[in-house]
Amino acid sequence: MTGPTTPWALPRLVVAASASGHGKTTVATGLLAALRRRGLTVSPHKVGPDYIDPGYHALAAGRAGRNLDPFLVGADRIAPLLRHGASVPTPADVAVVEGVMGLHDGAVGRGDFASTAHVARLIDAPVLLVLDTTAQGRSAAALTLGMAAFDPTVRLGGVILNRVGSPRHETLLRDALAEVGVPVLGAVTRAAEVAAPARHLGLVPVTERAPESLAIVAALADLVESTVDLDAVLDLARTAAPLRVPAWDPVAAVGGPAGGDRPLVAVAGGLAFTFSYAETTELLTAAGADVVTVDPLRDPALPAGTRAVIVGGGFPEAYAEALAGNATLRAEVAAFDGPIVAECAGLLYLGRSLDGAPMCGRLDLTARMTGRLTLGYREAVAAADSPVARAGDAVRGHEFHRTTTDPGHGDQPAWRWNGAAHGFVAGRVHASYLHTHWAGAPAAARRLVEACR
Repeated sequence: MTGPTTPWALPRLVVAASASGHGKTTVATGLLAALRRRGLTVSPHKVGPDYIDPGYHALAAGRAGRNLDPFLVGADRIAPLLRHGASVPTPADVAVVEGVMGLHDGAVGRGDFASTAHVARLIDAPVLLVLDTTAQGRSAAALTLGMAAFDPTVRLGGVILNRVGSPRHETLLRDALAEVGVPVLGAVTRAAEVAAPARHLGLVPVTERAPESLAIVAALADLVESTVDLDAVLDLARTAAPLRVPAWDPVAAVGGPAGGDRPLVAVAGGLAFTFSYAETTELLTAAGADVVTVDPLRDPALPAGTRAVIVGGGFPEAYAEALAGNATLRAEVAAFDGPIVAECAGLLYLGRSLDGAPMCGRLDLTARMTGRLTLGYREAVAAADSPVARAGDAVRGHEFHRTTTDPGHGDQPAWRWNGAAHGFVAGRVHASYLHTHWAGAPAAARRLVEACR
């Protein structure tokens, strides 16, 4: 790569499947770790809004896992975000993009928009299909052929056979796929599978099981090294055409620093608040802020000089008693007079209680776990002026939670969508269940930095 706007022959591929649960994360994470073992610099990416898979990717690749979601950031930003992510902190030798759901599954009611296939087209990358072969013989070849033919603009370059039952089963599958001209680049037996621990919203974040997560990633690297033809995978990745779009630039996105001093923005982290996009910190820094991490489980106070607080997503319900035990930080957050932005888990932390455990009490609400999953993309409009939006601003976001709050929204809600009010704006606090990706709404970062002043 010679510059941000010159063509870059970045080898890259997309790891896809015909449905969720077929082994995409296993193969993608194992590929990242195995290629890194070879001494390659590997850039990890995930289609969709998910926060947890990129954590495993980051552990495997040794650099931030990044999301590519056309719904959240716009289709025109996907290739620039890929180039940006593959460029920092150093240019990558290869990029591996894990898909979401089935290859052609897009946002509900929008065809294949925001699907793995859509992203593969946007970044002009070949697809490596992970094929769950459980209880399948020659029909696996028919499925593969159908996946490829359904959208001829998506180039299926090979398959990884997963959950193969025996050597005889593998031979049958390879022979069938040879009939339809699809290369088999690897075969993983059922006995060799490596599983990461799961929870009600998916995999357990890597930070919660650091030693175990390291062991899982190492085992996935071993698995891929022993079952996948890495040279063939790299050859497939090298067939991707040069990237001709400029890299996404956070400074250009926010219009440069907001001026004046550099306010300190504290972002919640630690085990309870693991959900964040790498671009959030980059945008805040580009807008003129200094960003530090605060752990609500351990830190007794906000960092000295904090001018704004961001509390993102995570699993506070798993740590409610420990969060309640840090009474000094809860009291400081309750009294903090700067801007506070909270998403999902952050909303719960700002309330009076979570499953009966006392929280900050900054917002007059109680929260509890339920058996109901609220999930999906949202098109929202800001219902009021706040530290991150002007009333009437349109944003796209994502909900993913099993909790509920009472009340469901404040007298002054944060957002409206589908004719209903959601979230809370109270003074300088903006809190709701909606997750947003600020690369799709960079004005939020600049507005927050300006609100610090």
